[in-house]
Amino acid sequence: MFASDMNPARDAGRVTTAGAVLFPIQFTWPHGGRSVFLSGSFNRWTELVPMSQVEGCPNVFQAVYAVPLGCHEYKFFVDGEWRHDERQPHKTVEYGIVNTFDAMPIPAEVPLVHPRSEILNNMEVDNGLMHRVSAVTLNQAMPRISEEDVTASRHRIAVYLQAHTAYELLPESGKVVALDVALPIKQAFHILSEQGIPLAPLWDFRRGKFVGVITASDFILILRELVNNRSNLTEEELETHSIAAWKEGKAYLKGQVDGHGRPIPKELIYASPSENLKDVALKILQSGVAIVPIIHLEDGLFPQLLHLASLAGILKCICRIGESTSRPFAMLRLTASLSSALDMLVEAHVSSIPIVDDNDSLVDVYCRRHCNWDWTRTLLTGQEVKDVRCVCVPIRCLK
Repeated sequence: MFASDMNPARDAGRVTTAGAVLFPIQFTWPHGGRSVFLSGSFNRWTELVPMSQVEGCPNVFQAVYAVPLGCHEYKFFVDGEWRHDERQPHKTVEYGIVNTFDAMPIPAEVPLVHPRSEILNNMEVDNGLMHRVSAVTLNQAMPRISEEDVTASRHRIAVYLQAHTAYELLPESGKVVALDVALPIKQAFHILSEQGIPLAPLWDFRRGKFVGVITASDFILILRELVNNRSNLTEEELETHSIAAWKEGKAYLKGQVDGHGRPIPKELIYASPSENLKDVALKILQSGVAIVPIIHLEDGLFPQLLHLASLAGILKCICRIGESTSRPFAMLRLTASLSSALDMLVEAHVSSIPIVDDNDSLVDVYCRRHCNWDWTRTLLTGQEVKDVRCVCVPIRCLK
């Protein structure tokens, strides 16, 4: 739309920033894209201001830009194309359609924030997700929140936490790193560093359960001991000193011993997937730990480490209040075509598809790894695989 110099409308705003008071304005583009920028008369169309994706709302991009007083025009540069938002104020000018807003003077010296009530009035919500926030001046005082509002909010959050379980904290895809207590402490440090994680649960193979967590604090204590006590440990001894030995030594350092001078083992604080989020949050707060492992226990089987729950993860879950997270469950019938299975693997972003009978009972599973086998057989034999029944993994093989 615009020439390469980005400024065919540079005089449209008729404003100058020389000596002017600037007002922070929040701009929002709610229609998605890979890269989104902002430009307008407030910067004389000479600058592309990058906009950031809003966490939890992949189609929403926002930016805050300081502008002078006056009437302004602006547009969004989305994936290499100039666009305007039809749901925000706009007008037609000689060079196309542009969005508009007025930057009004500040009535008094007040914090540069926007009233919560006005923000809510300027939002169109669909399934709990923000679709639009009009460009607004952030130039009014923060309203006082009444005690009644605080109490109501606390009650709503408490009800939400009690109604949702730790299972909902599990990501759609991810990994959890656990370390064996027999591992040398120095090697454990390198693993955490290479994986970019601050802590890891500890597995005791002899006892067949998770027994604790090793964190960055453990390494800080080790360094302090080496420095303060002028330890004469050799490099070879550091290489062989196990996590279990350190945990035992740590108990002595903190005086956690019984009447016979033996270290008292500290029980691991964990949660099951079925526990509600309020109980998980209380475990974290009352025990003073950073994370609580989510562990599934079943008689006769080894414990399964599913996730590391934290207050940050619970807070993200709270922020999804009102957001619809329901997604259609990807599954196919035995008579479904192979092409439909391949389409579903791609479109549903899953690694496997349950194959069900007419009663929706699970009978087979079709996985991504079967795709190579299907097409290889087709290329070598010329025989087409007509439906997923020919290549499914029988359930008895998965048990």
